[in-house]
Amino acid sequence: MTMSDALSGRTVLVTGAASGLGFAYAEACAAAGARLVLLDRDAANLESAASELRAGGTRVMTFVVDLAEEAQVDEVFDQVLAENTPDAAFLNAGINGGSGVRMPDGEVDALPREVWHRVLDVNLTGFFYSLQHVAAAMKKAGRGAIIVTGSTSGVRAEPFVSYAYTASKAAVHAVAQQAALELSKYGVRINVIAPGPFNTNIGGRNPRPDDKTKLWERTIPMKRWGDPRELAGLSVLLASDASSFMTGSIVRIDGGASTLTQIPADEL
Repeated sequence: MTMSDALSGRTVLVTGAASGLGFAYAEACAAAGARLVLLDRDAANLESAASELRAGGTRVMTFVVDLAEEAQVDEVFDQVLAENTPDAAFLNAGINGGSGVRMPDGEVDALPREVWHRVLDVNLTGFFYSLQHVAAAMKKAGRGAIIVTGSTSGVRAEPFVSYAYTASKAAVHAVAQQAALELSKYGVRINVIAPGPFNTNIGGRNPRPDDKTKLWERTIPMKRWGDPRELAGLSVLLASDASSFMTGSIVRIDGGASTLTQIPADEL
């Protein structure tokens, strides 16, 4: 098996697939031979992403869904899974949660409660509803790989990340590891990719002051942000049989940032 055929003949589902890490996962799986089922709340960008992948010869189905809307999640996943039981599913969709604790409007007593609820509605509750649907289908099929997008902010404190985002990702990690205990007996694996700073809509593509970018880079031994395409190898590994003895793992991919046990005080 090579990277180019690791997912040949298999169906891969990706949420939050229109851009950023989700599109990178889709692109990598397409290059490995997979058929794709792509979900996102942004219809226009989703179709643009699908068109790009179809141009390379990949079979792509698309579905528009807002994971913060429970009824939508149930309706769309029922439709998706009635037609396909994916061999692998990337539960990736997520949103940012505003300013980090280094900024006055990101401090614990300043964070708007509507931001807290919105972030957890998408990143945690929407993820969990998606997991319920995908896990049920895979349990019935007796096979499958689930890959969850977590974050290094879910395993350590980071001064540039919001309370809501950090809380959601720490909880996602815990749910995924709990699910690994259950799903393994059904032949279903679940693992977490925990990225550090990447150039995505949540990360570095958003406009930001140069000094903030430089502060982030000082916390990364490799002194740069990640490119989403640098997730290709890991995403195909976790979606394919090459990781058949992996479940419940949280795999950090962060340019070495998590090797630093403490961020210097002058960077807070």
